[in-house]
Amino acid sequence: MNLLSRVFSYELPTEIVFGNHSIEQLPEKIKKLQGSNVLVISDPGVKDVGILDKVTAPLREADISYDTFWDIEREPDVKTIRKVSEKAREFGADLVVGVGGGSAQDAAKAVGVMMNNEGDITDYAGLEKVPHESIPTICIPTTAGTGSEATIWTVISDKENNGKFGIGGKTVAPTMALCDPMLTLSLPAPMTASTGIDALTHALESFVNKATQPISETLSRESMRLISKSLRQAVHQGDNVEARYNMLLASTIAATAFNPTRLGLSHALCMPLGAKFNVPHGTANAILLPQVMEYNLVGNAEKYKEIAEIFGENTEGLPLYEAAELSVKAIKKLNQDTGIPAGLREYGVTEDDLDYIAEGSIGSDNCTVNPRKPSIEGLKEIVRKSI
Repeated sequence: MNLLSRVFSYELPTEIVFGNHSIEQLPEKIKKLQGSNVLVISDPGVKDVGILDKVTAPLREADISYDTFWDIEREPDVKTIRKVSEKAREFGADLVVGVGGGSAQDAAKAVGVMMNNEGDITDYAGLEKVPHESIPTICIPTTAGTGSEATIWTVISDKENNGKFGIGGKTVAPTMALCDPMLTLSLPAPMTASTGIDALTHALESFVNKATQPISETLSRESMRLISKSLRQAVHQGDNVEARYNMLLASTIAATAFNPTRLGLSHALCMPLGAKFNVPHGTANAILLPQVMEYNLVGNAEKYKEIAEIFGENTEGLPLYEAAELSVKAIKKLNQDTGIPAGLREYGVTEDDLDYIAEGSIGSDNCTVNPRKPSIEGLKEIVRKSI
């Protein structure tokens, strides 16, 4: 479509506060949002490395009433959301803080929704199904990858039914993202790598898909540039503050890129992989991404050529498709350099599972915007090559 004939919109419901030691502003931000009873939601890993204490200490010093729930599992389940929502009601929470990776932040957003809406969390699966804004919610990321601190989506598991579902819309978005790169310094190398490639997948899939638009494209380019410059350093020099800063910035920027555009086949396939096989979301994306890119090259070769150049490949003098293929080479090399697992087999995925995974992915809205219209057989081939 000719750019001059397009009409597009861009909206960012979340206020973003970014910078080293910005966590010190938390009491001030809570008071600005008129929070008096604060429920802090986190996970055991964040608690064990002392980050939860770094978040709650300023609240104690400011004499802000708070309670904590720090037992959020990876891929938070509907039962957990019900349990924490009940705790929030009993406490009288009027503000929620989510501290951690995507799981803790998604849980916090879901609880914020349920504090101001009736029924069950499962009632709101889909886009723009939540009628009332959540109570004020502050998301504090401790990984540089999920981007949950700035997205309009929360993803919840339904383990009883081997399923996952997304809840999206402006009423789901966190009120504020408080992004302190210093909180990511203790993130282990394997998680730094997988969440970093997750951020890359957000930027890249938004960049090449059919819903892309000039504002989101500009954000995606900058996110990919930062990742190409800093992910290897963040993985292998975990105390490198500049690399950690760049990676958290890249992750947050990527989230703001895909809010209006959705994503693509990597994220569509991640839903059944996470639901049934418990493949960590970032790892699943990292393993799938090169195969998805190879499948999609014919749908947007010009953009893939640009991605190759962002990641340092020399495309000068090459035919377009050959230049585009270098983007796949570059991401495979990035995966190798950062220690991403070679395939899905170690998570128990076999060729017997291809039908289940493909059929569980094909209905995703992320397939609708993908640059190449996928088929069941195409999705199965992507997963087959990723095993």
